[in-house]
Amino acid sequence: MAHPNEDLLRRGYEAFAAGDLETVMGVFSDDIIWHVGGLSQLSGDYLGHEAVTAFFGRLIEVSGGTFSLELHDILANDVHGTVLVTARGQNDNGTLDEREVHIWHVANGKATEFWAFAEDQARVDAFFG
Repeated sequence: MAHPNEDLLRRGYEAFAAGDLETVMGVFSDDIIWHVGGLSQLSGDYLGHEAVTAFFGRLIEVSGGTFSLELHDILANDVHGTVLVTARGQNDNGTLDEREVHIWHVANGKATEFWAFAEDQARVDAFFG
């Protein structure tokens, strides 16, 4: 039997893959903090549903609608989740095929904070420009 926070995160990733942002936002606390490292135009901190939704819009725009995540595994406990993924996409800057680790804080049945760590951040930065 999976931990409830594993189920929560899995529901979010499945909804993202299906383009169901309403369900994705339902997984997040209202005051979610979303950290994007690196030096690309998408790098920075995004606070709350509105800012994260805008970030997703830019992510899809910059990738020409090709961005996707292949989910490999989710590990979760009462306060944290770790998700192993491969991020993929194509745009004028080339092809993205990057292994990443996503770290989550979870409280009261909602994701409250997110960080993404890429295997090669320079490749991610080059892709997103």
